[in-house]
Amino acid sequence: MTTPHLPVIRPRDLADLPGCVTALAAVHASGTGYPTRWPADPIAWLTPGDVEQGWVALLDDMVVGHVLLRDTPGHGHNISRLFVSPAAQGAGVASALLGAAVDWARARELPLMLEVTAHAAAAIALYERTGWRRTGTSAAAWTAPDGSPVTVHRYVLEA
Repeated sequence: MTTPHLPVIRPRDLADLPGCVTALAAVHASGTGYPTRWPADPIAWLTPGDVEQGWVALLDDMVVGHVLLRDTPGHGHNISRLFVSPAAQGAGVASALLGAAVDWARARELPLMLEVTAHAAAAIALYERTGWRRTGTSAAAWTAPDGSPVTVHRYVLEA
C-alpha cells in the first residue's frame, strides 16, 4: 500500500507566481467557472495591493493550490483567490490552504470574512463544514462574461 502524497503548504513567494498561473489556468479550463472572468493579467490578479499574506500548496514541488488573506478597505480581512488544480482536488488541499490562512489570522486575532459565488457548491460546502457562517447574499459588483449578474454569498468565521 502506498502512502498518498500530502501537500506542502507554505507562504507564497514571487517565484511561485508562474506555477500559480498554471494551476489557475487549469482550474479555469476545467469548467468550474473560476475565476468567473479570466484576468487580463493573471499575475496582477494574484498580487492585489491589499495582500497581507499568501500561501501555496505544493505536491512534488509543483504548485497545485493557492490562497490569499487580504485586508480589503471596507471589507476587513478576506480569504481570497482560493483554488486547487483539478489534478489535486479531493486530496484535502483546499482545506489545508484554508487552515493555514485561518491559523495565521487567528494568531493575530483578525476577524475573517469571505465571498463566494453562489454556484460554487464545493467551495460553499468546504466553508460551511469548517465553521463559516453565511451572513448575506447579494449581487456582486462585477458581472459574468455575458454581462449577467453574479450572486455572491458572504461568510464570516465563527470564533
